[in-house]
Amino acid sequence: MILGDRDLKYYLEKKYIEIKPMHPESVRENGVDLRIGGEIARFKKTDKVFDPSIDKSSDDFFTRERGSAFIIAPHEHVLMVTQEKIKLPHDVMAFVNLRSSFARLGLFVPPTIVDAGFEGELTIEIIGSEFPVKLPKGTRFLHLIFAKTLTPVEHPYSGKYQKQMGVTLPKMKKS
Repeated sequence: MILGDRDLKYYLEKKYIEIKPMHPESVRENGVDLRIGGEIARFKKTDKVFDPSIDKSSDDFFTRERGSAFIIAPHEHVLMVTQEKIKLPHDVMAFVNLRSSFARLGLFVPPTIVDAGFEGELTIEIIGSEFPVKLPKGTRFLHLIFAKTLTPVEHPYSGKYQKQMGVTLPKMKKS
């Protein structure tokens, strides 16, 4: 079941779903808008091969930036963080979508979900358009659509990205 605006306002008021900071205008008809945070990580162009069986850190493949606005170059891939920290209960998950105005500019966010039980800021990949696009910090950019599961999940999210803050680069499992 997809949660509508009335459900979301109730869940937020009762702190069943937590979003901090929460802006009242962010609750939409069938979801909640999230804002661009103050940090991104740009994928480096390199011929160096990332081998997950050897490379446990991806730091050499990204450049982090902090700022009040970010220009996404044509076809560039970046990781962006949300301003908001979210906390989901064990029976609610969320689909992450790009707000349609940004999709109409040619920006793209690959299909992404937030698992039931997740807590933290969201790190999301953005793929650039045919032309540079400036993204100011604080702009409503993503739209989360929340779905209630029929029963609480047996194994709520407790993975390597739980409680992440700031742009979180890929974490590879240790052998």
